[in-house]
Amino acid sequence: MENPKNTAHLRKSRRGSLDKWAALIILAGLIIYVAIVTIGQLIDSKKQIAQTNPIGESTSIVVTPLNTVTATVSNSPTPIISMLPTITSTPTPIPGSHYLEIDAHGKYFYLGCEAAAAVDLAGYYDILLYQYNFQQELPLSDNPDLGFVGDANGPWGQVPPYAYGVHAAPVADLLQQYGIDAVGGKGYTLEQMKEKLAAGHPVIVWVIGNLEGGVPAEYTDSQGNTTIVAAYEHVVILTGYDQDSVRYVNNGRFFEAPNEVFLNSWGVLGNMAVFHR
Repeated sequence: MENPKNTAHLRKSRRGSLDKWAALIILAGLIIYVAIVTIGQLIDSKKQIAQTNPIGESTSIVVTPLNTVTATVSNSPTPIISMLPTITSTPTPIPGSHYLEIDAHGKYFYLGCEAAAAVDLAGYYDILLYQYNFQQELPLSDNPDLGFVGDANGPWGQVPPYAYGVHAAPVADLLQQYGIDAVGGKGYTLEQMKEKLAAGHPVIVWVIGNLEGGVPAEYTDSQGNTTIVAAYEHVVILTGYDQDSVRYVNNGRFFEAPNEVFLNSWGVLGNMAVFHR
């Protein structure tokens, strides 16, 4: 026979279990409902995006930072900072005065002033030459730009094709053959000559007489070449300078002359010179 107490307890236990299952079913239903609603909202959102952005256009997501930095555009150029050092070419200043010591000798030939000056210049660089040999080794020509014109013992004061002398280029070329890095030409300035003297290099310059005035003349040689010549063509060696004057060697003797006097005489033959490069 069934015990009434046990029967009541069993009924109460079954009722509790049913209540739990009912609660679980309701909770599951709520979860399913929420999921269905969420999916529906996602579908509607996608439809709106598709309607807003036609096919073929991409949808971009713009992320706005909390701290926005606004760039200011200026019309002025932006300076470029270089890490390389700036190199400025500044000419080396020369002293206000400078004088060189040089052994000077008189000329061996009557028209041999170029040979005498060249030998003294070579001696300054410790190269021993002889005026006779140097004179004989100069090329001969009726054009002083190409070689010695006339007899080295001819009368002074003439112009080619008569006995005259030689210009810068042949003298520089022969000095180079003796191992002196010499250069010769026209068109130099007094400032350039001072720079050479300040660097320790005497300069042979073509003047008229003992820095006298002269008259340039155009001359055409037998080959049709044209050059400038002048009566009483002569050479001296510049050995020093100061602000107002130059010092020079003429036929073994030292002289000084104001810059204006030197420039007037030097300019007749076009500021011609020979010096160590």
